[in-house]
Amino acid sequence: MLKMIKSTTAAAVASSSSCWSRRGMPRLHSNSTLVVFLNNYFAFFHSQPSKPIKSRSTQLKQLVRDLPNITNLGDAFSVFDRTLQMHPLPSVAPFNQILIQVVKLKHYSAVISLYNQMGMSGIEPDGYTLNILINCHWHLNQMGFSLTVLGNFFKLGLKPIVSTFNALINSFLLENRVAEAAGIFNKMIAGGNNSAAIQLLRKMEERACKPNLVVYNTIIDSLSKDTLVDDALNLFSEMMCKGVAPDGITYTSLIHGVCKLGEWKEATRLLHEMVSKNIYPDVHTFNVLGMVLEAEGMVEIMIQRDIEPNTVTMDKAKKVFELMLSNGSVVDAFSYSILINGFCKQKMMDEAMMLLGEMSGKGLVPNTVTYNTVVDGCCKMGKIRDAQQLFSKMQACGQLPNVQTYAILLDGLCKNRQLSTAIQLFREMEGKKLDVNIVIYTILIEGLCIARKIESARVLFRGLSSKGLQPNARTYNIMIKGLCIGGLTCEAEKLLTEMEEKVCSPDGYSYNIIIQGFINNNETDRAMELIQQMVERGFSADASTTELIVDLLCKDEVDPALFSLIQKENYEGNLPL
Repeated sequence: MLKMIKSTTAAAVASSSSCWSRRGMPRLHSNSTLVVFLNNYFAFFHSQPSKPIKSRSTQLKQLVRDLPNITNLGDAFSVFDRTLQMHPLPSVAPFNQILIQVVKLKHYSAVISLYNQMGMSGIEPDGYTLNILINCHWHLNQMGFSLTVLGNFFKLGLKPIVSTFNALINSFLLENRVAEAAGIFNKMIAGGNNSAAIQLLRKMEERACKPNLVVYNTIIDSLSKDTLVDDALNLFSEMMCKGVAPDGITYTSLIHGVCKLGEWKEATRLLHEMVSKNIYPDVHTFNVLGMVLEAEGMVEIMIQRDIEPNTVTMDKAKKVFELMLSNGSVVDAFSYSILINGFCKQKMMDEAMMLLGEMSGKGLVPNTVTYNTVVDGCCKMGKIRDAQQLFSKMQACGQLPNVQTYAILLDGLCKNRQLSTAIQLFREMEGKKLDVNIVIYTILIEGLCIARKIESARVLFRGLSSKGLQPNARTYNIMIKGLCIGGLTCEAEKLLTEMEEKVCSPDGYSYNIIIQGFINNNETDRAMELIQQMVERGFSADASTTELIVDLLCKDEVDPALFSLIQKENYEGNLPL
């Protein structure tokens, strides 16, 4: 029996090598690759036979259930084998999903083996299949094979999508083999790695495959790292002229490049420019700017832009602060507040509270902003009693709470299920004639929904207009979710329609929460209609919605085609590179 299996496996390998040649795919000549190939096929033919399933529809549903449960190569081969046994054979899409699962397991050689078996079974690949294959060859350092796979796009009459080129550009730039990437387009002249990448960019444009932001960012980052900043800035200007808007990654790459050249003023200019375009720096940007700014100033800017520093940033800031103290420098309340804010954002509340106490010991009075920061940190850590004590302490010290202080504490109380105390605080605000805005009402409506007091939340929501307030998207989403929890799905759907009328369009979150609400209330048919509407508007199902759909599929309550529908929008993003 063993001899027969080995003989069959060897024959399959020989046949597959021939098949690959006909398809323009590389034959497997290396001994190590052949051994991996044989081992994968040996495992394939030893997989346990699955129980026969009566109908093709039931088989497809079983496939949907099995895909998330693939945790090893044996599982993958078993699912693949059962899919091959379907009559008639399904399209290439489910096979692509299996290949993606095997890629996630990092069994790249096995993916190539399974692809080969698909070809022998007459399953024609599509663009996604070939993208998966390029990805696997890249991980196996078989970049030459990746180029051959790209050739298969044209041989099979398939048009490479932008992500195909993105994958190749990233791959070759990471390998410093941009000249080989340039060879994709008829032996382009490579005048060095970066110039070859730019040539590749030009060829993409010639072939009506418009480069997107990922492509530009990749090349700008490569130029910046090689301190070819002028070239990077020129490409940056060209990109914007062509209508491709930069993001934080674009600016961070440029800032990194100018910092390496010591052009600090240019780094600061780029930082201000990105902020003026409402592109806010992230932690990585500020770690790069650590070469430019003192740690104290760096944390200050981060706080102004509401960016959460990381442990590395805070360590730098603390060292500068301690150095200032040891040198006898004057450290004022503002300096303390900057550091306290940073610690709170990093959830290092013990350090923040210690500095707050240290301020009092030195006769420094924290202002309302500082207290707000610490109260917010305590609330987010679930330390509501500490937050309430700070709230009382700041008033005792002569610092009056503002609307933001009340909003922070009110939100903390509601989310920690202390609704009665939250309502008392709300009444206190009203008594002090403070500006109770839509933010405050939204917090209270959410608190009522969390406490399952849906009718009270509903009354408060419907009374907003009489107070001259207009609900925003967050207010609507919270109320829609609350109504669904209370089983009032018809009213929730009316709110979804009302959002359009109030120039407050539903977003992806709006659709996901109402779809989940309909499913949880056993109104599956209407949920299916909303899924169709959601996808048509370009929104995707989130993990919770997808899980509910899969559960319905397992119970035979919806058409399996629905799973394909909700996965379509995220299909390209499923491939881990």
